[in-house]
Amino acid sequence: MGSKIKEIQSPIANEMAEFEIKFRQFMKSKVYLLDKIMGYIVKRKGKQMRPMFVFLSAGVHGEINEATYRGAALIELLHTATLVHDDVVDDANYRRGFFSINALWKNKIAILVGDYLLSRGLLLSIDNDDFDLLKIVSEAVREMSEGELLQIEKARKLNITEDIYYDIIKQKTASLIASCCAVGSRSVIKDDDVSEKMKLFGEKVGMAFQIKDDLFDYGTIDIGKPLGIDIKEKKMTLPLIYALNNADKSEQKQIIRLIKNKSEKNSTVKTVVDFVIRKNGIEYAEEVMHNYYDEAMTIIKDFPDSEYRKSLMGLVKYTIERKR
Repeated sequence: MGSKIKEIQSPIANEMAEFEIKFRQFMKSKVYLLDKIMGYIVKRKGKQMRPMFVFLSAGVHGEINEATYRGAALIELLHTATLVHDDVVDDANYRRGFFSINALWKNKIAILVGDYLLSRGLLLSIDNDDFDLLKIVSEAVREMSEGELLQIEKARKLNITEDIYYDIIKQKTASLIASCCAVGSRSVIKDDDVSEKMKLFGEKVGMAFQIKDDLFDYGTIDIGKPLGIDIKEKKMTLPLIYALNNADKSEQKQIIRLIKNKSEKNSTVKTVVDFVIRKNGIEYAEEVMHNYYDEAMTIIKDFPDSEYRKSLMGLVKYTIERKR
């Protein structure tokens, strides 16, 4: 883990360590196979940005407590369930450098594991009367599913406008980060205004986060070639949408035809990347990302200064400056 993340984590370092232990307990099962898979899921955790958003948002508004841990676990359980199911839908064998559950244990088991994670999250909330937290996270899961389906529906025709793109990423990515911030604050203070404000803050962060992700597709890795993964998967992202909107009809048709029919070719990736750069698609996307960042910062600055707020602002800055 980078020193930057460690520094951001410092006010909640103890809570994050404690969370790992509690989360493993929340996932326990008497079924040996399930327990083995749960252990594998815990082991392959990433930067853990979602729990960080939960704990820092709680710290900004009050005293971190047991409900905060349960809220963070609920988000991780439900989100992991959607990822396990996603890997089956996408027929994906890897996730962040690890084998996916379906690659190791086949689709049937992966689907059941996703269902198990979902039920563990629901029961964790119901057993502790955390209905307000469950409502926030369940709404986010619904939005994520809708966003994914909207993207699939639009991807067939490649007719995504900028507004539809914002709708998709608001549901697919921003809703989850919004729920982290709302759950964190809600676990320490039952104030609807605060919850809504924190949800909006998280939404702005999520929008900036996703645009940053989209920009990686046009960045270069060590070998100096753009990644082009989104292009190969026929995903319409902001730099490309903007470039197409600013091209004449014949160039538009040519680029769309290339993506539709030959998206897997490296020559297509190069042509599309060159086209996007020429039409200032990357600068435009960076500008939009920074606007969302500024809006998020304006919201969070309304709350009292503290080490938690400072770290939360640092985490937002990290999301738009990260290298991968």
